[in-house]
Amino acid sequence: MTASRVAAPMSAPPLRLIIGLGGLYVGQSVIGGVIFTGLPAVMRQNGASLNDIALILLTVLPWSFKFLWAPALERFRSPHGARRRSRLTIGLVGPFAVGAVVACALIGPTALGPLTIAMMVASFSSATIDIACDGHAVESLAEQNRGWGNAAQVGGAYLGSAIGGGLFLVMIDHWGWRPSALIMAGVLVALAAPFLLMPDDAPAAAADRPRQSLMRAFRRPQVQAGLLLVAVYVLGQKWAMVLIGPYLVDAGLSLTTIGSVNGIGVTALGLAGALGGGWVLKRISAFRVMAWALAAQLAVMFAFALTASLGGTSATVLIGLSLTSSGALALGFTALYAELMGSSSLDQAGVDFTLFQSADAIVSLIGWRLAGSFGDVLGYGFCFGAAGLFGLLALSLMPWLRRRNDRATLA
Repeated sequence: MTASRVAAPMSAPPLRLIIGLGGLYVGQSVIGGVIFTGLPAVMRQNGASLNDIALILLTVLPWSFKFLWAPALERFRSPHGARRRSRLTIGLVGPFAVGAVVACALIGPTALGPLTIAMMVASFSSATIDIACDGHAVESLAEQNRGWGNAAQVGGAYLGSAIGGGLFLVMIDHWGWRPSALIMAGVLVALAAPFLLMPDDAPAAAADRPRQSLMRAFRRPQVQAGLLLVAVYVLGQKWAMVLIGPYLVDAGLSLTTIGSVNGIGVTALGLAGALGGGWVLKRISAFRVMAWALAAQLAVMFAFALTASLGGTSATVLIGLSLTSSGALALGFTALYAELMGSSSLDQAGVDFTLFQSADAIVSLIGWRLAGSFGDVLGYGFCFGAAGLFGLLALSLMPWLRRRNDRATLA
């Protein structure tokens, strides 16, 4: 049997720990919100094609391949026989993320080449921070608190997306690109402060712990089963998400309206889904929650396909569908990552969990690229309809995935 070691509880109170981690998760998602939601909407308003928008999304590649440097980073953050360096790691990498956002402010939204480079640096830095943050979370949270930890992760992602993809758009509409981007840089500093000011008093890692490596992760049945689960679930939940912002723009909604929806409605439902997931997971299995969320998401995708094909749909209906999609996504991914946290070995938590997140990013990126390419040619209706069919396929596979995951846990 392949067993994970029991983590020694940290001396920091759980609430303080969750607040510190939550701030980091929000900060990472501010950058993600700018890339995924804010910038695509601004580019579309300025006449960019869906293919160009999909190109700028290649800046998320560091999130797809961060598993390549996760072992080296984790050996620095959590050395054998020495105290963990989570706070030091965040303090060293964080300034690069902030500096990249400042560079984006100075470059402007129309210089595609330089902007892509700056966004790539921001993405690389935030992905690296996420490795350390996830490793720290898995090591620090007891099993009974993982649902709340993942609620902080997913809820933080929604709050960050609301700031980067919602408030950011509203500020651009009123103040322009540069002041708005500079404010985003300041927000990142403020969000990291609670974690950086929290004592990094985790106990030393065991001196006899195996060396962190990708090969150890790939050999574990739990990781193999988890990677397959991620691939199928992302296929059903995320592939058309990148089209929603441009679709709302083409449907006639202003940046202020979209930003307000993202900043208030999407955030409220996303946080409700994440916190609701944390509560529900104490009573219902993660796989059942994931299935409920998938069913809701595929219904939304089919509804978007119908509105795109018929045209003339009211803004209220489109906003309602967007909000429902966000709530389903938050609920489903809170359950998914709670399940994956339990599949991560405490001997190399940052490596295992990073593999799962990289798989999420790779499968998402493939879908977003395909959606952007086919969207220009075949239209929104086709892409949303295809996303609904993928969701139906993923939902039908959930019972088999659950049985496979249970066998891997017992291996």
